[in-house]
Formats: sequence, C-alpha cells, structure tokens
Amino acid sequence: MKTKHFLNALDEARIAEAIRNAESRTSGEIRVFVTSRKKAGPVMERAARRFEKLGMAKTRERNGVLVYLVPETQEFAIIGDSGIHEKCGEGFWSDIAAGLRRTMATGDFSGAIIDAVSAAGDALSTHFPSRPDDQNELPNSIGRD
Repeated sequence: MKTKHFLNALDEARIAEAIRNAESRTSGEIRVFVTSRKKAGPVMERAARRFEKLGMAKTRERNGVLVYLVPETQEFAIIGDSGIHEKCGEGFWSDIAAGLRRTMATGDFSGAIIDAVSAAGDALSTHFPSRPDDQNELPNSIGRD
C-alpha cells in the first residue's frame, strides 16, 4: 500500500488521543512513525535508527516505545528502550507485534496502532507509573518522512 493512502486511512486524532491516554498513566513515552522509505535495510535496523533520530533514547528513564510502520512493504517494528525492554523481555514485544499484524490484516489500521499503543501503555504504567514531576518529553503526533 502506498504510504499516502495508508496515512489517509489513519484516524490521526484517535491515535494521538490513545498516545495521550497511555502516557497519562506512565512516565514512559510512546511514538508512532510511518515511513515511505522501503529499501534501507532490515526493518528492525531502520526502526532502531529512527528511534535514535527521534531522541527516544534520551528519555529520563530509558522507557520509550516506538511503533514503526512501512506501509509500502507491509513491514513494521516495535522497539522499546533498554529500561522497558529489561522489564518486559522479548515475548512482550512479540505479543504486541502479533496483535498489530492480526488487526492490520483486517484493514483497521488505526485500531491496530491504537491497540499496540494501549498494550505498550499498560506495560509502561506497570513498570514506570506516572510521577508527579512527569513531563511529556516527545510529541504525540504521528511522525513521518
């Protein structure tokens, strides 16, 4: 699917609201990024580079989560920084990925992303609850290139 069509199919306001809701329960940060680039190496490596470029490794508790989507190749990656990864382990990310894949296959792209954001938010709130001095360190809007 062309990236433009994918983005047009998304309910960006609902996704941003899901990010706000998830982050309201945690000190963690969640980002969604959609790329049109399709030939720059394995999706996990590209997502890791984007994670760094977005400044997600600079959160106070190393608890950022990135949902990275490549519509044109129908690939995605979900990456958590070292703080959250240590708490949840690889199986957690595989479960979120399976849910994302399942819902995306139905054509409900917004719902798939919202479910992934909510699952990440649940884990973050368990391991990194909201703190009185918490600040939103990263934008809640969908990033794109």
